[in-house]
Amino acid sequence: MTKKIGTKILGTGSFFPDKILTNADLEKIVDTSDEWITTRTGIKERRISQEHTPTSELAYQASVQALKSANISAAEIDLIVVATITPDMMCPSTACFLQNKFGIKTKPVFDLAAACSGFVYGIAVAKAFIASGIYKKILLVGAEELSKITDWTDRNTCVLFGDGAGAMVLSASEEQEEGILSISLGADASYWDLLYLPAGGTVNPASERTVKEKLHTIKMHGKEVFKVAVVKMAQVAEEALILSGKSLDDIKLIIPHQANMRIIEAVAKKIGLPMERVFVNIHKTGNISSATTITALDEAIKCGKLQKGDIAELVAFGGGFTWGAAVIRI
Repeated sequence: MTKKIGTKILGTGSFFPDKILTNADLEKIVDTSDEWITTRTGIKERRISQEHTPTSELAYQASVQALKSANISAAEIDLIVVATITPDMMCPSTACFLQNKFGIKTKPVFDLAAACSGFVYGIAVAKAFIASGIYKKILLVGAEELSKITDWTDRNTCVLFGDGAGAMVLSASEEQEEGILSISLGADASYWDLLYLPAGGTVNPASERTVKEKLHTIKMHGKEVFKVAVVKMAQVAEEALILSGKSLDDIKLIIPHQANMRIIEAVAKKIGLPMERVFVNIHKTGNISSATTITALDEAIKCGKLQKGDIAELVAFGGGFTWGAAVIRI
């Protein structure tokens, strides 16, 4: 009987641009206030990239930190996967640009697009590749520059988004009770028009009209998104726990997608978890889509809230709609 191959986490890393955009700064741009933003979202500030800084640069800086944490070199990586909805360009992939920054050739690389669920989807992809025996060491990155697809005249969306990147190095393991213990994923495309980016694809190719109508920026129906997000995040969190053979009592921290504090609180309440066991950093990062779960995980590890041997659960929800959860042992 062939022994199953486990997937362990060798290291994590994260990176944020230096520029901080506070709620006070936004008060000067749109009709809003710090109180309005904080009450409705829990966000106080977010990081913003420079105009000519590509997403791949954020991905590179986060990856350098993850490789250092894992104590391996980029040359030892067998596969690079980048989860993003804000690529450097449509072609080549951001993963190609990241590979080039490391100067490693011939290794396979690709991007993955699942919006805010992208990193959790990426964990599933990495685990499958490792379990199959095809690759032994994988660099998985969540990197976004949402500030560049944000309508800064729309007060309902411009207060939400920020930029940042996180990375994780995963490796084959003989142990099944370490690293990635379980994963549950889901999607329902019937909700696509509640959270989407209208232009830039084949439906609305870039044109003078799409630019004038600001169709290259995120459109969202917040109230409707909220309702589905709470239900699906709670549901998938419970599914992943069942698959892992663990219970809530075994979980040291749940790390949810940092989209909205109200969503986070509602999900915690729905699954019966006290907020002191929910990791939150949305107040200083805003929503950075696929990068939220991995940057939050990296912070939780670095600040000592998660230590080796602890079990955590990542839970995400994003445009598509897509959703996913992964139970992991640090």
